[in-house]
Amino acid sequence: MINTSTYEVPCLFGKTFFQKDISVSVPGSKSITNRALLLAMLAEGRSTLEGALFSDDSRHFLSCLDALGFETFSDEENCRMEVLGLDGRIPLNEASLYVGSAGTAARFLTACLGVQNGTFHMDASGQMRKRPMAPLLASLQELGCGITYEGKEGCFPFTLNGHGFGKNKISIDIDSSSQFLSALLIAAGMAPSDFTIHVQGSHGMAYIEMTRKMMRQFGVSSTKMPDGSFVVPAGQHYRALSYRVEPDVSAACYFYAMAALLGISVTVKGVREDSLQGDVLFLRVLEKMGCFVSKNKDGLCLCGPKNQSLKGITVDMSACSDQAITLCAIAPFADGPTTITGIGHIRHQESDRIGAMVKNLGAMGISCKEHNDGLTIYPGAPKPTHIETFDDHRLAMGFSLTGLRAPGIVINNPACCRKTFENYFEVLEEAIRQIV
Repeated sequence: MINTSTYEVPCLFGKTFFQKDISVSVPGSKSITNRALLLAMLAEGRSTLEGALFSDDSRHFLSCLDALGFETFSDEENCRMEVLGLDGRIPLNEASLYVGSAGTAARFLTACLGVQNGTFHMDASGQMRKRPMAPLLASLQELGCGITYEGKEGCFPFTLNGHGFGKNKISIDIDSSSQFLSALLIAAGMAPSDFTIHVQGSHGMAYIEMTRKMMRQFGVSSTKMPDGSFVVPAGQHYRALSYRVEPDVSAACYFYAMAALLGISVTVKGVREDSLQGDVLFLRVLEKMGCFVSKNKDGLCLCGPKNQSLKGITVDMSACSDQAITLCAIAPFADGPTTITGIGHIRHQESDRIGAMVKNLGAMGISCKEHNDGLTIYPGAPKPTHIETFDDHRLAMGFSLTGLRAPGIVINNPACCRKTFENYFEVLEEAIRQIV
């Protein structure tokens, strides 16, 4: 059992590796699990999700479905969830929901409930109360939803007084979160007439494509127009499915980065090149740093450079921004500076992630330069320090990698990983046991 207050990462620098080809299993995708839960809620009939992720985020999503009156079933041991959907109808026309820190639950449920007929009281954790919601809420108000704020305008907590779709077109600014567009696309599947969404901003399009592909799998198609807007034709219905959730590529990337750092080969079971998840592009980033990717019968395998020497690169991470911290954590060991661009929006996620990276790199004695939309990290020898995680799971998991090559790296509040990967450090230690 991992200490819930601090975790000192086992440093492997200078150790002999007895096994250089290992395999790792990671839980189901958070992004896919939560999208599938919403689509199952809107479908007609009983959907079964196999390989689903059980974490703080997905449990909050499930509890919200229960609060809305849906029939659900959970089997955590077998990673299985069931939802009985009612073809877009919500069982209760008034309910109180608590989404915790789950951004997907916060944005997706807000959009879908905002176009229903009913009154829904929405609240969230202190962390989620600080995260952007205003663009989505403004769009819902344009559609006729009444919103009463109980605190700061544009933030949780608030009450939605939905009156259906008052218009058949809307605009949304996704500069701070692509989830706003994903949420409106899914909700548009219930519109009584063809629904058009005009988009401002362009980051996170890999997540938008994931949403559109999953909508198609559940029976609702959308069209991307030449001007960048999206149209969801009327007359479609979400259908219940038996759905297999992919392994979480975001989680897999920590172990691929481990391979890059240590010059070993890691296969993450079930990860495929044609994954719905945009973070599979992080493997291309690691290839630019000198790694090699191949396929085998179990999944994708990444082999790190034999001399453990990574190349410094400049890369736009807008398509896989969750991995910016992962790249930042291994960048000190590269042979030159690494510059990450296209990630300005991550200042508004679970933490100010750019600011948090700069602070933790500085605490390790690593030189870096902060930019508006990213940062540059210079090579160096990280010194012992405590990593401040700001209750952000990505910081805890990402900076654990630094400790594999530098002694004395201690992760504060490792339990924050329960948001998406609650046994991450146990899986990390199992991976270490395979090689030493």
